[in-house]
Amino acid sequence: MASYHLIDLLAVLSLKDTHMEKKAPVSSNSLSHGTLPLMEKISSLEKKNGGTRKNTPTVAEQRNYNVLNVNTAKQVALLWLQAAELENAIDFGLPEVDDRYHVWRVPLLNRTTQDRIGEVVIDAYTSLILEDRTTAPKLLEARLLGRNDKEATKPKDTRNGRYRLSTLRNTVALGDSEEILSELPAESVDLVFTSPPYFNARPEYTDYVAYEEYLLKLRKIIQNVHHVLAEGRFFVINISPVLIRRSSRYESSKRIAVPFDIHHLFTEEGFDFIDDIIWVKPEGAGWATGRGRRFAADRTPLQYKPVPVTEYILVYRKHTSKLIDWNIHAHPKQDLVEASRIGDDYERTNVWYIKPAHTKEHPAVFPTELAEKVISYYSFKEDVILDPFAGIGTVGEAAVKLGRRFVLIEQDEKYVSIIRERAKNWLGSNVKSVFTINCPPIQFQDRLLYHETS
Repeated sequence: MASYHLIDLLAVLSLKDTHMEKKAPVSSNSLSHGTLPLMEKISSLEKKNGGTRKNTPTVAEQRNYNVLNVNTAKQVALLWLQAAELENAIDFGLPEVDDRYHVWRVPLLNRTTQDRIGEVVIDAYTSLILEDRTTAPKLLEARLLGRNDKEATKPKDTRNGRYRLSTLRNTVALGDSEEILSELPAESVDLVFTSPPYFNARPEYTDYVAYEEYLLKLRKIIQNVHHVLAEGRFFVINISPVLIRRSSRYESSKRIAVPFDIHHLFTEEGFDFIDDIIWVKPEGAGWATGRGRRFAADRTPLQYKPVPVTEYILVYRKHTSKLIDWNIHAHPKQDLVEASRIGDDYERTNVWYIKPAHTKEHPAVFPTELAEKVISYYSFKEDVILDPFAGIGTVGEAAVKLGRRFVLIEQDEKYVSIIRERAKNWLGSNVKSVFTINCPPIQFQDRLLYHETS
């Protein structure tokens, strides 16, 4: 029985003029034209329900969902049942919105016995059916007929108990990470390591009017990363408090505890906290902030401010019921798992002493050594490593060095140009196979011509 999705429903259920915040996996089969009249009824029903409700906003409205209420969730699920030709045998229970994972869950009941036999899971933002979380039609048929089919009644495993190895090539993308990530295949990335831009801590980082706007942007990217990250794999983020300098001598500077706000975003968007690693820099590295200089001069109490020489490396795992051992033992290429083993010189504590990196090409790069440690500890060889804030491509350089693939997303055209040039050093003639998005293919001949004329 063919699976399908409700992509055409997007146009019908766009009940607000706000921009859609999240996209869900898109299947290759679209709705038939015969469902369009029913979809129009859904839109009409949604508007009617929205106009008669009380002024208190629901959770769905607060989250800016496109599927706003129980009736609409049922209508979306009905379309799915009709395509599966099961609408005459199944009733609906009471749909519930799960705003932690941004989905609606519609219980499916045997019409004769009223026993629960499964559920339809709907992406609340897009109205698409999440088929990897929805009870398969064949399993519903078996339960309706009372078959004792062990294979049919086996609990749904999104990856059939084994890894679905990613087919992504090395990729360089120019554009907004929120948008680029929504176009990548589901569960196509094995590790995310990134360091997001500082919030207005330097003149080059003043893109956000308010701190809340900055956090909202990070939330959207975390949501989209959740979609592309493989089951049970890690999202590692380098983050630190930022110092907002005072605008005049009559005002105080302000230090914002960004890591603690970021933590809440991750736990609310379907990630489990695993570890906090402290990156310690040499003592002189923190004096550039100017923090602590006044106290060093006169030693007056209350003015003490320590020089910041640490940053956080926070480690999160995409929520799953499976243990980490499953990610290891279910890998279909155990030779790669064995080849990825760590040597004796690994970091034994969560305090890492690493010198910072500096370059004229970018104001805030992290050292290659840091990227290499994270990639070595949290991925296997040939895995796909994503950096949604790629800068000049340090993560890509470390990934290639360690036998991994990379996906680098950067919105600054100048930095993408640098990545494209550096990739020629990392990959040599193989750079021609790099997939590019919103930028020209990388031509290795350019490097050859440069050497011939120099």
